[in-house]
Amino acid sequence: EVGNKHAFKKVLEMVRQINGMGMEVCTTLGMLTPEQARQLKEAGLTAYNHNLDTSREYYPKVVSTRTYDDRLNTVKNVREAGINVCCGGIVGLGEEEDDRVGLLHTLATLEEHPESVPINALVPVAGTPLGDRLIARGQAPTWDQMVRMIATARIVMPASMVRLSAGRLEFPVAAQALMFMAGANSIFTGDRLLTTPNPEFNEDQDMFALLGLKGKAPHTPPLASPYRQGNFKIERTVTGKQQMQ
Repeated sequence: EVGNKHAFKKVLEMVRQINGMGMEVCTTLGMLTPEQARQLKEAGLTAYNHNLDTSREYYPKVVSTRTYDDRLNTVKNVREAGINVCCGGIVGLGEEEDDRVGLLHTLATLEEHPESVPINALVPVAGTPLGDRLIARGQAPTWDQMVRMIATARIVMPASMVRLSAGRLEFPVAAQALMFMAGANSIFTGDRLLTTPNPEFNEDQDMFALLGLKGKAPHTPPLASPYRQGNFKIERTVTGKQQMQ
């Protein structure tokens, strides 16, 4: 949740400065009130990340500090302020396939689809209750689970940017290539994502070159794709942080 007023003013100033550089700005600040969302919009915020994480049914088993409806209300506040919504979930929390379906169903049946849908692969961290439990069970998300999640997200939310997010270091380039082919067209780049490592920027650049993926400039629509089937256009662009075709 957004902290005290002084801290929030600093965030607003950072948003203004980054937006002034011609860059798209996305923040993750937890729960937002309508007024806070309005101020972020006025400051020039492009997108707000607030994941649902999993299905409504499984959510209480992994989160106790906020309810599912709390998260949906924040997404609603962001949308009503005119800010792009970045909202997805995590594969590998110990959930069942039905929970992954439930998450995607919730996202796909929002009044408007999120502009960006991050699909994260959980990296269990030793010393945390959930991490220790999953490590003891030998549970970790597999590349084919990620491919299926991404492909389904692409089908039910065809215009959204499906973002291959945390956990990419756990998968070889060949597996990531399948994820792009399945419909991912956005990634988080940078050598660290909160508590988990991420591929180095140069490694991602090499992967893009190998796979023939091309970047998209900030504040521009997705690049036109050479792949078409009738009136259906298959996009090959990646946003964020790094965007490609």
